[in-house]
Amino acid sequence: MKRNILLNPGPATTTDTVKQAQVVPDICPREQEFVEIMKQIRKDLVKIVHGDEQDDTSVLFCGSGTISMDVCLNSLLPEEKKILIINNGAYSSRAVEICEYYGMPFINLEFPIDERPSLELIEQVLKENNDIALVYTTHNETGTGILNPVREIGALVHRYGAVFVVDTTSTYAMRPIDIKKDNIDFCMASAQKGLMAMTGVSFVIGNKSIIERSKDYPKRSYYCNLYLQYDYFEKHGEMHFTPPVQTVYAMRQAIAEYFAEGEQEKWKRHTRVYNALYNGLERLGFQNVIKKEWQAGLVVAVKYPDDPNWSFSAIHDFCYERGFTIYPGKINNTETFRLCALGAIDETDIEDFFEIFEEGLKQMGVSLPVYYQK
Repeated sequence: MKRNILLNPGPATTTDTVKQAQVVPDICPREQEFVEIMKQIRKDLVKIVHGDEQDDTSVLFCGSGTISMDVCLNSLLPEEKKILIINNGAYSSRAVEICEYYGMPFINLEFPIDERPSLELIEQVLKENNDIALVYTTHNETGTGILNPVREIGALVHRYGAVFVVDTTSTYAMRPIDIKKDNIDFCMASAQKGLMAMTGVSFVIGNKSIIERSKDYPKRSYYCNLYLQYDYFEKHGEMHFTPPVQTVYAMRQAIAEYFAEGEQEKWKRHTRVYNALYNGLERLGFQNVIKKEWQAGLVVAVKYPDDPNWSFSAIHDFCYERGFTIYPGKINNTETFRLCALGAIDETDIEDFFEIFEEGLKQMGVSLPVYYQK
């Protein structure tokens, strides 16, 4: 099977064994055999972030990563309380949009996209608004690659008696996470990201007692309600509605491969890939949006060079035709593109990529190293 190297922020490059895991005999997902598969997956998802099976659970939904954002925000807000969104990028801004669409009360605490949130300002807002019940932020802002200090934020959130929800869609099963040590009540991801499985399944991992308490919160969605899905899993071992069966089989295989590689070894591999990306771009003269010490080690966001021959679409197509996918940026008013370190790839793949990338730049007539206006 032809192997493409995806340097976009998901879906990820997958192994052939994960692809082939989808080729299984047809089965009704209500069969006990399939129920047992789902049961083990739920346990394994908690284990990956070092949760306690007695206290924590995972709840699966059909959909992309945004469904987990929707689920947490609309399901975990008590009546007459508000949400604090710590917003320093495109994906925390999406959380703002979800709150607006549901008409939920929230505070949009905005920070520059190239800066870490201020802990002092977060504490000030928490102190001044004792009706904040839910605090939401991203772990790695995938639009820029900045790593937010979730452990420190979580400690503040708990000091003021709120629930802390973290979007770990682009870090789960890549950058090590310990939900207890990191003060996280709920985190989330999708099968096609760090697990290197297939699109179609997303999940929320978090505290059982908080989910059970949310049974009495306002019902803002039917399909995307965390308690309803959790309760159905607990009673029947199944999704409330039909799951993407073949995708679940791929997910089971991907989880097995995750544990076979091991948390630390997998993170070392992603770090090798990230360093190869970072160093290759630096060698060619490209400028990062975020300084390296603030980056999560998974996404490199770089500015377009000031060269009349530069064209992102042209270099994208040149690379794509040769088996490599690069991705546009997601920063308002700044022209950028992104290269990402997720998926079943290693630094040798990045070496191969830069041979193609540099050849494409030369054919376009871009000066190397690239230059920027001062």
